[in-house]
Formats: sequence, C-alpha cells, structure tokens
Amino acid sequence: MYRLEFLKKENALNKLIRSNKQSSQKMNILFVSLWDDLSMQLVEKLKAKYGDNEEGQPLYIVDSFHMPHSFVIYNTTKLPHLVHINNKGPQSEDWLSTIEKTLKVN
Repeated sequence: MYRLEFLKKENALNKLIRSNKQSSQKMNILFVSLWDDLSMQLVEKLKAKYGDNEEGQPLYIVDSFHMPHSFVIYNTTKLPHLVHINNKGPQSEDWLSTIEKTLKVN
C-alpha cells in the first residue's frame, strides 16, 4: 500500500534524499511529465487506487514541469521512471508494465 505525495519543489526532494541517506529506509520516487499521456494515465490509476490512503509507504511523485532539474539526479531520460532506494542503493525501472506491476495498478 502506498501513500501518494506530490512534490512541488526540488528542495523538498533533495531534503528527502539527504535524510534517506542517513536513515537508510526504503523510498520510492516516480518521475512523470504533465505532457506525457502514459505518465498521466499512470498517475490517474495511482490516484484511483491510493488517493485516499493516509497510511502506507510514501510514493513521491515528481513532475518534470515543476521540478525539471531533479531529473538529472537518477539520470531520468524516459518517462515514467520509478526509482527504488533501499540499503542496496538506487534501482531504476522505466518499463511501464513493470512499474504498474510494482505499484500494483496493472
């Protein structure tokens, strides 16, 4: 189960990443674009399934329009792009079907 958190400022994402390095907790970041139909369809599916959740693991959603410079952090070149951060380091996924399966919205 996920709790959706839409980030609007790059400073907020940088702060989360810094605090995660210290705590070494699992973290998921989904990079999307307002101009990409597949990204927006995925976000709508996520809102439909998890939009009302107050509990669960946070899924941070980063939009290219609001935070274009944050996309270089994990070499994001294809959207949507899901990044898992855990004690093994960051792991990236940019195949839509795999992202949907991972987030359980397929």
